Amino acid sequence: MQERSFIWGHLGQRYRTVETLIDGVWIIVLLIAAVLLFSINLGGVPLRDWDEGTVAQIAREIVRSPANSLSWLYPTLGGVPYPHKPPLMHLLVAWAYQLGGVNEWTTRLPGAILTACSVPLLYCIGREAFRQRWAAIYSALIYLTMLPVVRHGRLAMIDGAVVSFLMVMIWCLLRSRRDLRYCLGVGLAFGLICLTQGIYGVLLGAIAIVFLSWDTPRLLTCYYLWIAVFLGILPVLGWYAAQLWHYGHTFLQMAFINPAINKLGTGAAGNSRTSWYYLKEVLLYAWPWLLFLPHSLRLAWENRNLSWAKLVLAWSSVYLAIIACMGSKILWYLFPIYPSLALALGVQLAETENLPLLSSYPRSWIAGLSILALAASAGSIFFSSGANPKTDLQVIFAAVALTMTLAAIYAERGDGQFLKILFWGSYISLLLLMKSNYWVWELSDAYPVKPVASMILRANPAVKQIYTSFPYNRPSLDFYSDRTIIPASIGELQYYWRYNGQPYFLLNASAFNSLHLDSIKLIDEAEGWKLITKDTNRL
Repeated sequence: MQERSFIWGHLGQRYRTVETLIDGVWIIVLLIAAVLLFSINLGGVPLRDWDEGTVAQIAREIVRSPANSLSWLYPTLGGVPYPHKPPLMHLLVAWAYQLGGVNEWTTRLPGAILTACSVPLLYCIGREAFRQRWAAIYSALIYLTMLPVVRHGRLAMIDGAVVSFLMVMIWCLLRSRRDLRYCLGVGLAFGLICLTQGIYGVLLGAIAIVFLSWDTPRLLTCYYLWIAVFLGILPVLGWYAAQLWHYGHTFLQMAFINPAINKLGTGAAGNSRTSWYYLKEVLLYAWPWLLFLPHSLRLAWENRNLSWAKLVLAWSSVYLAIIACMGSKILWYLFPIYPSLALALGVQLAETENLPLLSSYPRSWIAGLSILALAASAGSIFFSSGANPKTDLQVIFAAVALTMTLAAIYAERGDGQFLKILFWGSYISLLLLMKSNYWVWELSDAYPVKPVASMILRANPAVKQIYTSFPYNRPSLDFYSDRTIIPASIGELQYYWRYNGQPYFLLNASAFNSLHLDSIKLIDEAEGWKLITKDTNRL
C-alpha cells in the first residue's frame, strides 16, 4: 500500500513538473510573439496628439531638470505644474530617454513592453480560471491579435500599463483563493494601477470587489487582503500627500474637481459622445473575433455559476458601466475590457476543439468570414488603383483577404483548422500593419507637426510661447517645437499683436489674410503655416 502511494505521488509530481514546463514554454512563446508585434517600427511615425505628446513632454522636462530637483515628484508640463496623475509612466519614459535619447522609439517603448507582458499574463489568468489549457491559449492569442489592443498598447499612453497591472491583480486574486500569500500581489498591483491612473484606479478595483462578492466572498473578510491593499496604496497616499503639501488647495482643484467634471459631467471638449459610442467602436475594430462574441457571451451567461464565467461577466459589465457613466468618451477607455472579452472568446473557441472532425459550424461564422474576405479584397483593389497606389495598404488588405478566405473555406468544410488560420493570418496582417506607417491613422486628421516644428526650431524664437490660429492645442507640436503653442481666436490674435511687445504667431493662409496686421516680419513657413513676428525696424 505504501509502495502504491509512493508511485502515485511520484507520478503526480512528474505530471505537475511537465505541466509547469509546458506552461513555461507557452509563456515564453507568447511573450516573444507579443514583444515582436508591439515593438516593431515603434519610431516609424511621429507622436500622436494628446496623451503621447503630453507624456513625452513631461518625461523630457523630468530629464532636463537638475539632478537634485524633485521634478520626479512634482512634474511639470510646459513649466506649469502637472499634478493630475502620479508620474509612474512618465518616469519610465524619462528613464528610457536617459538610456536611448529623446525620440519616438524611446517614448513608446516602456508602454509597449508593459502591454506585451499582458499577453502571457492573460494566459496565466486563463490557466487559473479554466480547466482546459487550450482555452487559456486561445484567450491569449485572441487578445494578442486584437487591433485595438496592439495599436493602443504601442502608443505612449498609460492605458497599456494600467491593463498589465490590472491583469497582475486579477491573476493574484485568483491564486489567493487557495494561497493567501498572493494577497500581497493583489495589493501591490492595485497600488501600481493607482500610481499610473491616479485615484480613478479605485474604479478598476471595483471589478475585483464585485467578482469576489460573487465568487469567493470569504476573501472580502480576510484581513490579509486588506492589509496587502493598504500596503500597496501607501506610496499612492504618500504622493497625494506630497502634492497637497506642496500645492495646497490648488492641487484639489487640478487633480480632483476639474477631472471629475470632465469625466462624470459634461465631458471634455470634443469628447462628449452618445452612450452607443463604445458599442460602435467595438463593432468597428474587434473583427474577426466579433463573429464569435454573441456565442461566447451566451456561453458565459449559461455557465454563470462557474468561476470563469463570473470573472468574465463581472469584469466586462462593471467596467462597461464605469466608462458608460463618464461624460468624456474616448476610444482607448475601452482598453481594459478587451482581456475579459478575450477570455470569453477563448472558452467558446476551445469548445470547438472538442467537436468531431468535419463538424458543422454556425452559418453566421462562415457568412461573416466570407463578408470580411470580400471587404478586404475590395480594400486591396482600391489601394492598388489610382495615380499613387499605396502598396503597403494593398499588401495588408490582401493578407487579410487571404486569411478570411481560407478560414471561410475550412469552416465551411467543418475543419477546426480554420482557427489556426485565423490566428496566424491575423498576426501576420497586424505585423504588416505595424511595420507600415499607417498604424497611427489619426496623424492625417490635421497638418503634420514635424515639418512645422522643424521650422520653429530653425527660427529659434526668443519666446517660449507662440500663438496660433489653429483651433485646438496640439501637445505633439509643443513637444517637437520645444515651445508652448497656444490656440487663439482672430480677436485674441489682434489683441496680442497690438499690446504684446514682440509676439510670435503661427498662422495659416486664411488667418494671415484675415488679420490685416501691420509691420509684419515673416520668419519662415512650412506646410502652409507662416511664423511671423513684429518688424521692429518698421515701427
